[in-house]
Amino acid sequence: MAALIWIPLLAGLLAGAGGTEAPQTTLQPVVGRIFVHTLNHDPFLHPPEHAAPPAVPVTYHAHLQGHPDLPRWLRYTQRSPHHPGFLYGSPTPEDRGRQVIEVIAYNRDSFDTTQHWLVLVIGDPEGPLLPYQAEFLVRSHDVEEVLPSTPASRFLTALGGLWESGELQLLNITSALDRGGRVPLPIEGRKEGVYIKVGSASPFSTCLKMVASPDSHARCAQGQPPLLSCYDTLAPHFRVDWCNVSLVDKSVPEPADEVPTRGDGVLERDPFFCPPTEATARDFLTDALVTLLVPLLVALLLTLLLAYIMCCRREGRLKRDLATSDIQMLHHCTIHENTEELRQMAASREVPRPRSTLPMFNVRTGQQVPPQVDSAQVPLILDQH
Repeated sequence: MAALIWIPLLAGLLAGAGGTEAPQTTLQPVVGRIFVHTLNHDPFLHPPEHAAPPAVPVTYHAHLQGHPDLPRWLRYTQRSPHHPGFLYGSPTPEDRGRQVIEVIAYNRDSFDTTQHWLVLVIGDPEGPLLPYQAEFLVRSHDVEEVLPSTPASRFLTALGGLWESGELQLLNITSALDRGGRVPLPIEGRKEGVYIKVGSASPFSTCLKMVASPDSHARCAQGQPPLLSCYDTLAPHFRVDWCNVSLVDKSVPEPADEVPTRGDGVLERDPFFCPPTEATARDFLTDALVTLLVPLLVALLLTLLLAYIMCCRREGRLKRDLATSDIQMLHHCTIHENTEELRQMAASREVPRPRSTLPMFNVRTGQQVPPQVDSAQVPLILDQH
C-alpha cells in the first residue's frame, strides 16, 4: 500500500523536475502570528471551470523545496482524504525570508498527481507589539476544527468578555497531541484538544490573573476548580481547561546575561587561606625499615617454630609409636595363649556323647547305621596348626 502511494508521488516529482512549470501561490506569513493555509481539492485536481465532486478522496504531501520535510515552524494536518488539508504554524524571527513549499496532491481514485508551489515571504509584523500573551487549552475541539477563520474569530470574540481591554490576536495554535497529549478513545464527543495562544497590547484582566494565581494552582492540585471571578463567556461553545491557563508578560525586558570578564589568571589574596611557603625536610628511612623488617621478622619466627616442631620433637613421637606397638603385640600374644589353653581343655574333657552322634535307626528296615566318624572325639575348636 505504501508503494502504491509513493510511486505516483515520485512520478509527480520527476515530472516537475523535467521542466513542467507548476502553478504557484505567494503568501506572506508574519513573525509571531498564526499562519493558516487551507488545501482544498478543487484548485489541485480540477480546472477552475469544473466543480470537483465532493466525494473525491485526496491526500497531500508537502515539503520544503530541496528538503524532505517541512520547516520546523510549519505543520500539516488532514483528518481524512475527504476533508481539506491545513498548513499552519507560527514563524520565528530566525525564519524570516523566502521559503518555497512544494505540495503534491494525490487522487486516491484515479491515481492522478498534481504539484503546486507555495511561496512564503516571511516578514515582521506591523502595528504595536503584543507583550501580554495567554495560552488556553480547549478540550472540546480538535486542531482542524479551530484552524478555519470562523471558529478562530468566534474564540477571540468570546475571549473578549474575559479580556476586555485591547485588541486580541491569535499567535499560535497547537494540537494537544504535539504537546504530549494522548489520543482519545473512539467515543463520540471525545476530542484531542488544542492549545490556542492569544496576545494583546493591554495588560491581563483581573479575572485572568486570578485564574493563574498560586491559590488557583493549589486548588487544581487538589482536584478542585480554580478561582474564576467573572462569567465564563467561552462556554458552552469552547470548553476551556482553566487549570492549564498560562500567562506570559513580556512587557518588562529580561535582564541581559552578564558577560564574564577575563582576568589575569592570578587569584586574589585570601586572609583565611595561608598555605605553607616551604615544605619541611623529612627522612623516610625509618618508616621504610619498619614497613619491611617487621613482617620479615614475624615470618622468620614462625619458620623457626615450625622447624622445631617438625624436627626436634621427632624422638618423642617415635617413642610413643614404639610403646603403642608393644601394647598391641602383648595383646596379640595374650589372645593366642588363651586360645591354646581353651583348645587343651576341650581335648581332655569326658562328657556323654550327644544325641546327634548316636547310631541312626532306619524305620523301614530297622537297621541301625553307626556314623562313620565319631564326632564326640572331635574337639569343639579345631587346631589351627
